Amino acid sequence: MTVTLPQRSREREAAAAVRELRPWIDRRLAEVQVARAAIERPPGTVPLLGELLTLREEPGRTRAHRRGGVLLVPAGDEVAPAVERWYRRTARAELGPRVEEATAALGTEHSRITIRDQRTRWGSCSPTGALAFNWRLLLGPVEVLDYVVWHEACHLVVFDHSRRFWELLERHRPGYRAPRRWLRDNGAALRL
Repeated sequence: MTVTLPQRSREREAAAAVRELRPWIDRRLAEVQVARAAIERPPGTVPLLGELLTLREEPGRTRAHRRGGVLLVPAGDEVAPAVERWYRRTARAELGPRVEEATAALGTEHSRITIRDQRTRWGSCSPTGALAFNWRLLLGPVEVLDYVVWHEACHLVVFDHSRRFWELLERHRPGYRAPRRWLRDNGAALRL
């Protein structure tokens, strides 16, 4: 476990905070273990929107490339960075058409899409219409990705989480509660 302190904090304050928050910390760690067990996958595989791809190292390869159910990757130390870059490229390709479909249905527009590696957010919408999405969404089921796309697209119409926002989301994605719950329960385990 890592504790990050504000610059002017004292270590003893952090230790006191950890002692005070220990029950909550233990609960969260247990929840993450349960989530990881629920979405455990065989070694040598990576998830992509509800399916598993088999990793196959190829010496001399510099980029990851999908061929059917196989993800061809560089050999050695370059596997992890190449796989993350592949997920980011794939996220852009998956998200673009979904955002276009959602914004067209809502009668609104977005200004741009960015792919990020946020620690605590799955998506965001700025007042200028810029949408940002976490590439790790591709590690979960397709329904979760679709839920987050529609959630952020609805923010282009209603910028808060008011009743009006949830009614708009419900109108366009009537089953949104199940993927929302899945993400809440399992999101912390969406790691490579």
